[in-house]
Amino acid sequence: MMKDYKYTVADRFMQYVQVDTQSDPLSDSFPSTEKQKDLARILVSELLDMGISDAHMDEYGYVYATIPATTDKKVPVICLCSHMDTSSDSSGTGVKPIVHKAYTGADMILPDDTTQIIRAADHPYLKEKIGDDIITASGTTLLGADNKAGVAEIMDAAAFLMQHPDVKHGAIRILFTPDEEIGQGVKYVDMQKLGADFGYTMDGGELGSLEDETFSADAVKIVINGVSAHPGMAKGKLISAIKIASEIVDALPKDILSPETTEDRQGFIHPVRMHGVVETAEIDFIIRDFTTRELEAHEFYLRKVMDSVMSRHEGATATFKVTEQYRNMKEVLDQHPQVVAFAEEAIKRAGIEPLKMSIRGGTDGSRLSFMGLPCPNIFTGEMSFHSKHEYVSIQDMQKAVDTIVHLVQVWEERS
Repeated sequence: MMKDYKYTVADRFMQYVQVDTQSDPLSDSFPSTEKQKDLARILVSELLDMGISDAHMDEYGYVYATIPATTDKKVPVICLCSHMDTSSDSSGTGVKPIVHKAYTGADMILPDDTTQIIRAADHPYLKEKIGDDIITASGTTLLGADNKAGVAEIMDAAAFLMQHPDVKHGAIRILFTPDEEIGQGVKYVDMQKLGADFGYTMDGGELGSLEDETFSADAVKIVINGVSAHPGMAKGKLISAIKIASEIVDALPKDILSPETTEDRQGFIHPVRMHGVVETAEIDFIIRDFTTRELEAHEFYLRKVMDSVMSRHEGATATFKVTEQYRNMKEVLDQHPQVVAFAEEAIKRAGIEPLKMSIRGGTDGSRLSFMGLPCPNIFTGEMSFHSKHEYVSIQDMQKAVDTIVHLVQVWEERS
């Protein structure tokens, strides 16, 4: 069906990654950075140029748009969603995308920092991409394939569908979100305005992957209150909150329950930020597991560690606050098996073998699923997220576009 289509996904992607949309986990505003709206404005303009007349950005930086139905059937409204922001783990300023045409399998030395080398031995997936055209950054920034690959794929699929009204599908809602990387991506989504029945995030990795299960996630904040005193006269008086915080982190197990020592379905306790002064210090943790029961067990363990350390520091106090972030989308998706089944069928029609996977993380779809929009995650080709070694195959992105087009047709056919 698309063999003669001139894909725009790579050109769009190369443009989008040059727009700095890094989110800020320390910001109290929404979106956390105003610059995310720079990309939102570009996307709205392009959608309007396609003929999608209701495309707009709201006050929070969300982009909403509708591809009108081309069938008389009553078809559930499908939402296609990707996030515009990039991770704060590596700079997103001044991204210079580079295309490595017809990749040979050799190590890729990134020109702006030649110490940054994407080694084939460290990236097994690259062995499957020999002959593909690979896009990387230049060595001083991340690339932004997470998740601008998904954004570009939805945009190219939208362009195709608007150009081909003979392709039968129901109404399709497009949603681009800010602040996904800091866990706030759908905080202010207007679900009534969105008006979708089922959704798909385009935010997965390798070709063919389809993820219907995520971690469940909480955040924990420990605040330690010490006692300040002049260091020259501090004997028997000063109780350093900084040292107590360090003790708590050091008391965590070294060989289990951490991201660097776990895999597959193992959860973890991960300190992500610590700051303070002698009198007061804070530690921020993320807690992850596939079941809420195990999540609670990790939190109980962390509280015991805190209490044990605090028992050695009379006069100091601490608080322990848990904030729910998201829950495993599988709890919702199992109630709507057609949502995943139709995605599998679409991937097969694109000539790919589906790879059912679980995410050791979350997506906007995790929270959307519990907001009433069952929402699994489909591959985009993005790999080595959040790092200067991030890369994506152009051919993988094109296959993601194919998958979207097949997906909306499957929904029309089965309705």
